[in-house]
Amino acid sequence: MTFSQLARPLCLTGLLLASTAAFAEITPAGDWRVADGTATIRIHRCGAAWCGKVVQTITPAGKDVHNPDPRRRNHTVLGLEVLYSLRAHGPNNWAGYSYNAQDGQTYTISVSVQSAAALRIQGCVPGGGACGGETWTRVR
Repeated sequence: MTFSQLARPLCLTGLLLASTAAFAEITPAGDWRVADGTATIRIHRCGAAWCGKVVQTITPAGKDVHNPDPRRRNHTVLGLEVLYSLRAHGPNNWAGYSYNAQDGQTYTISVSVQSAAALRIQGCVPGGGACGGETWTRVR
């Protein structure tokens, strides 16, 4: 057996391992600062999906006064799950829901990692209303 005959399987194995590493799963996991800088959201696994909770605010954390459930309006926003049921919806894209404590509404959203430092959130008003989006920056 010649050297080139021995080297070819090794090269192919090396290329396969390198390409597998290059396509390692991208996830939204981590701490992300919202676009206006007022809060940090920690995205984490919650069962088979991804969720995100408020872990920091730049001002003293307020109450969830706009919550549609009157029993929850006195709860702090710290620790509040604001992203939930995010499930894979294509390469580097997750779809689910976002609760906005500023207006008490739940939005349908899609999330995609733009780079190691940027996460794009796009959301729509329930019932097919207006849509918008913003980019969050990685904290750690």
